[in-house]
Amino acid sequence: MSDEELTTAIAEAVTTAADTLFRQTGESFYYFALITSGEAHAPIVSAWSREKLSMVADAGRPLVKWSYADSPYCDFDSAAFGKVRRLFDLRPDILLLDEPHRSLEYEWRLAAMEAGLSQADAAGLFGRGGVREQIVINVEVMPPDGSNTERAMRLNPPAALREWLDEAAE
Repeated sequence: MSDEELTTAIAEAVTTAADTLFRQTGESFYYFALITSGEAHAPIVSAWSREKLSMVADAGRPLVKWSYADSPYCDFDSAAFGKVRRLFDLRPDILLLDEPHRSLEYEWRLAAMEAGLSQADAAGLFGRGGVREQIVINVEVMPPDGSNTERAMRLNPPAALREWLDEAAE
């Protein structure tokens, strides 16, 4: 499988999931992320809207603003990622690889996720100009590490990252 094939599949899945999310809810989203494990398994979507955050914060849980796991939209539209999961299944089992092959496979998978999300963003999925500055997009590894911040800085305009860097960056 080529880099382009996986990147395109991820971009298509992101576009489908985000379009569905934005259209179904009509909410104002400030966070949209692809979440993966430390083994770089196929990603899931997590997102937060200002409306949902307000409801949760009003219920006495103010520290969930950037928490993928606490999001009411965690693993949103997993069906959109069916092809992505199938393509990941065609890859070598990362846990069975030796070094440096494990690291190369891990980085390749994360790069494909980042490229797919970037491709969807470049097509205007998350808005343009001032609208785009209202949402943080990212590919995040859980448990978190410093590479999450590096990807966030590549994927977002600086204005979009101000709060995220202060509140959530590793």
